[in-house]
Amino acid sequence: PRHKCGNQKSCPQNYFAFKIISGAANVVGPSICFDDMVLMSSVKNNIGRGLNIALVNGTSGQLLKADTFDMYSG
Repeated sequence: PRHKCGNQKSCPQNYFAFKIISGAANVVGPSICFDDMVLMSSVKNNIGRGLNIALVNGTSGQLLKADTFDMYSG
């Protein structure tokens, strides 16, 4: 069976599924999936160098903000 965000197991009821992939240099970009919706990825062109952060409402699962924090440039 298929599970949300490509996880190996389903989450219990009233829980959100998520998957965070950190990426590998310039080869594979990072991605954030939440409740079977890709929030950030190279395909969506909303990732950057450093920390990629998605702020999600813990009750509704709605994406509030997505942004990056470049730790290299300060």
